[in-house]
Amino acid sequence: MAAINVLPKNIAELIAAGEVIERPSSVIKELVENSIDSGAKKITVEIQHGGVTYMRVTDDGCGIEKEDIRKAFLRHATSKISDKDDLDAIATLGFRGEALASICAVSKVELITKSINEQDGIRYSIEGGEEKAFDPAGCPQGTTFIVRELFYNVPARMKFLKKDVTEGNAIANLMERMALSHPEISFAFIREGKQTIRTQGDGKIENTVFQVFGKEFFNSLLPVSAEMNNISVSGYVTKPVCCLRSNRSMQMFFINGRYVHSRTAAAALEQAYKNMVMTGKYPSCILMLNMNCSMLDVNVHPAKLEVRFTNEAPIFDSVYNAVRSAVSRYDTRDEVKTKGELKMPDPKLLASPVDRGVQIPLASPVRPAEPAVIPEPVKPEPDEPDIYIPPSPRTVISYSPAEFKPFPVQESKEEEKPADYEKAETVPVSEKSEEINESVIEEAPVPSEMPEQAYTELPPARYIGEAFNTYIILEYDNDRIMFIDKHAAHERLIYERLKSENRGASSQMLLTPVSLTMDTEECRVLLENRELLDKTGFEIDSFGDRSIIIRSAPVMLEKEDIEESFSEIADYLCRHKKLIISEKMDWIYANTACRAAIKAGNKNSDEELIELARTLEQNPDVKYCPHGRPIFFFMSRREIEKQFGRIQ
Repeated sequence: MAAINVLPKNIAELIAAGEVIERPSSVIKELVENSIDSGAKKITVEIQHGGVTYMRVTDDGCGIEKEDIRKAFLRHATSKISDKDDLDAIATLGFRGEALASICAVSKVELITKSINEQDGIRYSIEGGEEKAFDPAGCPQGTTFIVRELFYNVPARMKFLKKDVTEGNAIANLMERMALSHPEISFAFIREGKQTIRTQGDGKIENTVFQVFGKEFFNSLLPVSAEMNNISVSGYVTKPVCCLRSNRSMQMFFINGRYVHSRTAAAALEQAYKNMVMTGKYPSCILMLNMNCSMLDVNVHPAKLEVRFTNEAPIFDSVYNAVRSAVSRYDTRDEVKTKGELKMPDPKLLASPVDRGVQIPLASPVRPAEPAVIPEPVKPEPDEPDIYIPPSPRTVISYSPAEFKPFPVQESKEEEKPADYEKAETVPVSEKSEEINESVIEEAPVPSEMPEQAYTELPPARYIGEAFNTYIILEYDNDRIMFIDKHAAHERLIYERLKSENRGASSQMLLTPVSLTMDTEECRVLLENRELLDKTGFEIDSFGDRSIIIRSAPVMLEKEDIEESFSEIADYLCRHKKLIISEKMDWIYANTACRAAIKAGNKNSDEELIELARTLEQNPDVKYCPHGRPIFFFMSRREIEKQFGRIQ
């Protein structure tokens, strides 16, 4: 075994710093927490190049006494605790005394501070843990930290940093959470010379939420306020109808003013929404939990992002009951009269964000229709629809052999054909049949014009009906029953249409653009993929660090589907950044088709289902939906007769 040596001070400090300082956002977190603990009412953060080359944190707090400045940069130097009993009642954000020592060990730090009791301020400079200057300076009360060249002396750590924009987004997310956790403090965030966050600091959480996330997100929230088990829960959660996110990135929990990750609270939140949101969708929240400090331990994570509870059950119950109560009061039938409706913030705080857009719907191969009573059929006039259902209990779909390529079928035995087979009914054609869109199969000629041989060569498919508002049933070639999944069929047809058309044919400008509040990282990824989105029918623009405006969308998407579809696209692009463009496009086409297609359970008219069957049979190669599920299957007459014991 090699000899055991005591590490030099500078090496030990670099190793220790790595536990606390992982990236620029770690530095900002520690400095802003110290500013909050100092009693500051205004905090300004400025960064350049994602914080890697320059970070500045300025506050108007109590400042640091002259004789304490050098001491503050020593490891385990703190004013927050003095004996072991204090660890059971930690009420401040910082307490370990490691932050400043870790920061100055891996960067060049300049401190300018003046305490309330001092006439002059002090400028203190320290690089890599070595003091460089300690001079008088004129400055207002408070503290300013300037951190330059992070990890300049630790190249191994530097190479693991992300792109500047990614590091900047991490700091932006941090500042949003800091502002939400302390609405009584006015926060400002300046990124690459541009102010992106500014809160009023009036102590009203609703104003802070509005200023940070905007009108769109604010209008989707319900207020929460409850107390149970000596734990108070307050804040906001999203309305059930607005739970469209495919991830948990907008779930924010604050315990005693500290932003934390809590699986217990997250599980309680989602349990409260059980049976109210779609599978795979997650609610968003901004929830403040306040409890006695003795109920939790905040000293279990180097970055203090996780806490441990003495008893998890009261936490779960408090969050669950508070959220469930708020969601239960929400009446989706009349949002205007909702008991939990939010009061809009002060009008002077309102900017001019863009409202949701309204899309002009265009015709697609099949459109969902309201259930209606079909009148007794009459001979169609020139100005009536071309689709006609005869009075027979079974509607016949007939095709000309030249126009139709059937699915592979077994030849029917001649003796099995009914005696009046050649006299089978056909769908008459109106005088407008020549004007039918080319995407729809033309009607067969009237019997007098069709060769008798056509019926022998290609037996018609008879429309039987629909099962469970999902499956179309056809009697096919007099020997089989065909079942078609209407959603899967329509989805695949739309998918093929999107792939075959160019961007201009599949996209339509919205009358009013749709504004969406997104995660900072999602906004960045979407803007990076703007060209890809444009090819798939979405034209977008940036509207601030957290907002995206959709100016155009695929024509087949209804207004209410645009936001949900685009949220799923954003989540997908964030999780699959390394996929090739063609794979991303295919996924977006499939997602759009799934949203635009008629849904299982929808009530559709016979005309619509017949038209869907016609279009499907015109595309014999279409057998599976974009997700790989079969679109149809056959059940033979023999299989049915075996079930009834007619044959062995």
